[in-house]
Amino acid sequence: MNKIKVSGKNNKHKVLVYALSTCAWCKMMKKFLSDSGVEYEFVDVDLASAQDHEKIRDDIVKKGGEPSYPTIIVDNKIVIVGFRKDLLQKALEL
Repeated sequence: MNKIKVSGKNNKHKVLVYALSTCAWCKMMKKFLSDSGVEYEFVDVDLASAQDHEKIRDDIVKKGGEPSYPTIIVDNKIVIVGFRKDLLQKALEL
């Protein structure tokens, strides 16, 4: 799976974003994280292989989420579905 790392000064938490390359909400999510200085990794699911699609879906469901985008996983345990600034700010202590 091709994860792309975005550097940031705020690296207190491990942040993984599952997104779609054409999704406006996903783009806003990435911009919010970057503007907040949060270091994160992301995968554009629509550009991933069919095999990776299955892995991504399993990862999201296993952590209690539903395969909808954007999905953000913080510290491998907090799952936030959708662009929810309020939940992100709390989870990332912004």
